[in-house]
Amino acid sequence: MPDINILVVDDEKEIADLVEIYLVSDGYKVFKAQDAEEGFRILNEEDIHLVLLDIMMPGMDGIQMCRKIRETSNIPIIMLSAKSTDLDKIMGLSTGADDYVCKPFNPLELTARVKSQLRRYTQLNPNNNMGDKDQNEITIRGMTINKDNHKVTIDGEEIKLTPIEFDILYLLSSNQGKVFTTDEIFERVWNEKVYEANNTVMVHIRRLRGKMKEDQRQDKLITTVWGVGYKIEK
Repeated sequence: MPDINILVVDDEKEIADLVEIYLVSDGYKVFKAQDAEEGFRILNEEDIHLVLLDIMMPGMDGIQMCRKIRETSNIPIIMLSAKSTDLDKIMGLSTGADDYVCKPFNPLELTARVKSQLRRYTQLNPNNNMGDKDQNEITIRGMTINKDNHKVTIDGEEIKLTPIEFDILYLLSSNQGKVFTTDEIFERVWNEKVYEANNTVMVHIRRLRGKMKEDQRQDKLITTVWGVGYKIEK
C-alpha cells in the first residue's frame, strides 16, 4: 500500500506533535508546517493527500491558505480552530474546506474524520481509478457526471469539484426526483450520524451551485424543496 501523506499546518507545536503521534500510529506519513509559507513549500515538494489546517496562524491565516490551495487542488482539507460558532464553520467551509473540527478535539475523532475524507478522495480521484470510463455515468439536462473518473461537465464545460461536492451531486443525480433532507445528505455523504443541527450541507450545496453557475440557468439542476431538502429532477 502506497504512503498516504498528510500535511499538518499549525503554529501550535504541541497540537501538531499530538496529531502527528495519532496519525503515524495509523500508518500515515506526516509533514508539519508552522505557517502557510512552509506549508506551501511542502505542498510543492511532496505528494500530499490531505491537509489539516489551523485557521488562526500568523501571516497568511488558514482561511486564506485554504482559498489559495483550492485554486489548483481538490485534495481534502480539514480546518482546525478554537472558534466554534456556526458563522466560523460556515466561513471555513465556504472557502473550500471539506470538514471543520473545533479545538480542543478528541484525537480519535480527528483520525476518524481523516480516514473518512481520505477514503472518499482515494475512491474518487481519477488517478486511482482502474475501471471502464464509460461505467457509472449519468446524464441529466446537459450535465454529465462520471463516477469512475470523477469528472463532471455541464453543457460541455468541465467543472472542478471537491470529493464532498462530487458525492453530494452524485447522490442527488443517482436518485433523480427523490428529495433528500440535509440530515439524510449528511449521513449518506459523510457516513456519520447527525447529532445536532448545523449548516454544513447547506454551505456545500451553495458552493456546488456556484461552481455549476446555477444562478445563470433558468432550468436549474438542483431544486430546493422548501422546508424539506434538495433534489435533482430528470
